[in-house]
Amino acid sequence: MFVVPVIDLMGGHAVHARRGERASYHPLATPLARSSDPLDVVRGLLGAGPFRALYVADLDAIRGSGNHAECVRAIRAEFPGLEVWCDAGVRDVAQLEAWSSTGLRPVIGTESLPSAAALASMLAVCPSAMLSLDTRGAERLGPAELFVRPQAWPSTVIVMTLERVGSGRGPAADRLRAVRALAPDRRVIAAGGVRDTEDLETLEALGVHAALVASAIHDGSLDRAVLSRYAGP
Repeated sequence: MFVVPVIDLMGGHAVHARRGERASYHPLATPLARSSDPLDVVRGLLGAGPFRALYVADLDAIRGSGNHAECVRAIRAEFPGLEVWCDAGVRDVAQLEAWSSTGLRPVIGTESLPSAAALASMLAVCPSAMLSLDTRGAERLGPAELFVRPQAWPSTVIVMTLERVGSGRGPAADRLRAVRALAPDRRVIAAGGVRDTEDLETLEALGVHAALVASAIHDGSLDRAVLSRYAGP
């Protein structure tokens, strides 16, 4: 298992994501960077651990109020060896192709999908895309059938538990266990709630492929020694 740091973008800033309550997000203050400028924050994250990949959530694109395409291109240019995974709220093939042309690995979030057919169309042109199964508490965000049809999923699936993001509540072990049981042949990525080394060990024991982490990196709960252990392949 490996750790992938997360940066959430809104209004030109890296922001502090908490429980999926996007209206209350504010520019990120972190000891890893001098400002909330996205490139400053990415530099700080990459200084905290030898990461091989970065997860970018373009919250403006997800909400349909602009995008951070230029910022993502700048990240790609400055860190050409870094694999960038990006959820930019893609809803159709045209949007997917526009984002994948920047050299990143697209993430298709169920909350942005109009239908299961839209997912099938996008995976047909970009089979390397990941699917994010987005939930907030008991609420499944997006086409309900996608949460119970693993045959429609790509090889890598993110279990995005928005209510746990930045919450300090720990990962959603039961939900992850259920998804692993439903699709044992898929690579499952945990998103939301990781607090410390014990949580990473729990996820590893569950057979999770990777963990998306932000707060525990910024606050130092996961230090460089631990992050080096979970640097990835």
